[in-house]
Amino acid sequence: MPPRTSHDSLDDDEKASDERTLQAQDGIRASSEGGIHDVALKDAEDDEYPDGGLRAWLVVFGGALGNAATFGFVNAWGEFQSYYETTLLSDTSPSTIAWIGSIQYAFSFVPGLVLGQLFDRGHLRVPLAMSTVAFVVCTLLVAQCKVYWQFLLCQGIAMGLAAGAIYAPLVAVVAHWFERRKGLALSVMALGSSISATVFPILVHNLIRTVGFQWTMRIIALIVLCLLIGTNLTLVRRLPPKASSGPIIDLREFKSLTYTVYCLATLTAFLGLYTMLTYINVSAELAGVDPNFAEYLVSIVNAGSIAGRVLSGYLGDRYGPLNVMAPSALLAGTTTFIWPFLRTQPGFIALGVINGVCNGAYGSIISQPVISMGETQTVGLRVGMFFTVLALGAVAGPPISGAINAATGGYKASGIYAGSCIFVSVILMLLSRHLLLKGKLHGKA
Repeated sequence: MPPRTSHDSLDDDEKASDERTLQAQDGIRASSEGGIHDVALKDAEDDEYPDGGLRAWLVVFGGALGNAATFGFVNAWGEFQSYYETTLLSDTSPSTIAWIGSIQYAFSFVPGLVLGQLFDRGHLRVPLAMSTVAFVVCTLLVAQCKVYWQFLLCQGIAMGLAAGAIYAPLVAVVAHWFERRKGLALSVMALGSSISATVFPILVHNLIRTVGFQWTMRIIALIVLCLLIGTNLTLVRRLPPKASSGPIIDLREFKSLTYTVYCLATLTAFLGLYTMLTYINVSAELAGVDPNFAEYLVSIVNAGSIAGRVLSGYLGDRYGPLNVMAPSALLAGTTTFIWPFLRTQPGFIALGVINGVCNGAYGSIISQPVISMGETQTVGLRVGMFFTVLALGAVAGPPISGAINAATGGYKASGIYAGSCIFVSVILMLLSRHLLLKGKLHGKA
């Protein structure tokens, strides 16, 4: 082989320079077509997730405040159910009143279908601020309601949609900051709803006695405003937005059998999961428990959920969310079967705490499997569709239980119905786990 000359070296340098020039030109063309954006998005996703640090945990803290303002209030519905039955809506059947709470709870998931897409495309601040204003205004309007349709419209539909518009980005933004400790982050964020759902029923019960219903709702509006200001100040995206727009509903996601079965499992669970929480106050009074104490049972159940949320986040990261959620749901179904047969105050307390722990463990990481069932840049779309399916179960569950109670004259048949729904959901959850692990008996799922 002849030795390299300076002329050969010069030719090589010129070729290398020409290649770099061509690459630069390709890069410019790619930029005009959105290619650079795609590369940036991929690079951002490939970066190691913070999985901690001040900024990441501030996002979780803001999410906890948002959960406290929205789902904390929504989960206090049992207090409103018993109050409306005996005062403002005493001429309306319990199952009809329950539609207000069910619609409120279900509609808290529906906006995820749109807000998830907006989040994927980079929109967070403006939708969150607008939803905050809407939620506070709706809370103030509830104070002016007098008849059933007004409560249904303001507290059921409007507050539910506003709460959902706030909640949807809270879940999606966690996927930008956490990977290995995602379950812990979601459970800490969910603590906000458990703590406020413990406080809100007690607060509402005592404020109504002291200042009346109207001023109670005005005070609640001020509290949720303060909480949501904190949410607006701390929530921030980390990854760049999705390059191209897509449909609000992308049914191709349901080609994944694992995702489809898991969505069905959650829908079935919510047909029965919150029946006990909705009617525990009223059922305790009918069983002979002191009405003054029965008013606190919703808070007791929600207080139990605090422990469940903390434990499930840690265990979900270590062993897999489905491995934690399935036994939690199984125990929640068992307590729902037992609930209508209780007759003593200690029995309601003990079973309420157990049910709260199980519901908290199940609910705090319910979206974790969905986040992991696809790409991060489409997490908003996937979570939004999941929440919409879930909402179908949430809206129908308690009213169906109330109708069964009205038809049978007791809550025993309602407990059997709700508990059976939860048991079916456990079977579907285990099937989803089986598909995820590709038939293996053991594994993190």
